[in-house]
Amino acid sequence: MSKDTDVVIIGAGAAGLVLALSLHEIGVACRVYEAVPELEPLGVGINLLPHAVRELDQLGLVDALDACAVRTKDASYFTRFGQHIFTELAGESAGYPWPQFSIHRGDMQGAFLDAVLERLGRDSVATGHRCVRVEQDESTATAHFEDPDGAPLPPVTGSVVVACDGIHSAVRKQFHPGEGEPVYSGLTSYRAAVPFPPFLSGANTARVGWMDVGKLIIYPIRDNIDDAGRQLVNFVVTLKRPHPNSYSWTREAEPADYFPPFADWHFDWLDVPELLRSANPVMVFPMVDRDPLPRWSYQRATLMGDAAHPMTPRGSNGAGQAILDARFLTGCLKRRGVGPDALAEYEATRLPATAKVVAMNRTNPPDAILREVYERSGDRPFDDINDVIPEAELRQIIQHYREVAGFDVEQLKARPSFV
Repeated sequence: MSKDTDVVIIGAGAAGLVLALSLHEIGVACRVYEAVPELEPLGVGINLLPHAVRELDQLGLVDALDACAVRTKDASYFTRFGQHIFTELAGESAGYPWPQFSIHRGDMQGAFLDAVLERLGRDSVATGHRCVRVEQDESTATAHFEDPDGAPLPPVTGSVVVACDGIHSAVRKQFHPGEGEPVYSGLTSYRAAVPFPPFLSGANTARVGWMDVGKLIIYPIRDNIDDAGRQLVNFVVTLKRPHPNSYSWTREAEPADYFPPFADWHFDWLDVPELLRSANPVMVFPMVDRDPLPRWSYQRATLMGDAAHPMTPRGSNGAGQAILDARFLTGCLKRRGVGPDALAEYEATRLPATAKVVAMNRTNPPDAILREVYERSGDRPFDDINDVIPEAELRQIIQHYREVAGFDVEQLKARPSFV
């Protein structure tokens, strides 16, 4: 069968767009196929850690991110009483050659999309194409599509197909039909982005409380959005909640769903009730992942990003790991050619690496600091944090996560380029 392109990319999220930019960099023809009719700036805030930004820097994207993001300086941990536990430096402040960015997900996707359209051409991304299945023969892989109304569209054939079509991936379901629903963590997040005055360093990611009594993450994702010098601030409230009726991420929450546990959280650096009251809408996000798969690659088709390894967003690593996937696969295709050998090498390295991150996000992500203080203090104020937990142990929790997720500063500086 004749090919339409070398690589058929399913999905125009972080994984698909960074993969397209990376393949263009090495001269491999590709096209991106996205299910939605029009790409819009959806979602709220995310963090891009230095291991991901290193890859984006190699693609010449740092200036575009700087134009719409905040360079994170530090990250702090507090109890629900507002008591300071620990502050770690982040990004360049922590000695990385690359920054850490806090950014609106829509701004990030927009920066990636603009670069793809500029470098690969205006027709390099086809919207309104929902992939329903993949077929293969000895030399090609073909993706079959439907339009938004469910009508069939012409299939597209390439040397390989890379499915970056998210946690509900049709290609993953085709390869693993008995897997069932995503795994619910028992936690639900309520998320919004609101104009708010700068707090702490003005570029801080703050984690407060613990899920048993209410947990808050807050960080700025745009600077100087008005004449008052306010920032666009992203917050995530997380609470233990029963199994949801659906895994929709487009449902709006009512204040009664999330506000009561935080009604008296008035700190000298942040008035939490004021923050929460200023948000409308607040979106509901059941925190789910999936158990790691035994394999991603099937001859000339493979999975990437959330289609391969969806993870709970407790370590700021979902988008970052997808970006690492895209760059590593590009290196495999460069070395081994556009075919099954490259997909097999990609799987052999990235599957076990991401499986470890999925497990760590379930058990000991950075916010495990909050858990340890909550449990050891009996959820009571303390006189001295060192009486509750020594600083060396706090640093060990963070360092272990960095090593597992691949962004220990010295290891990252020493690691050879993926591409």
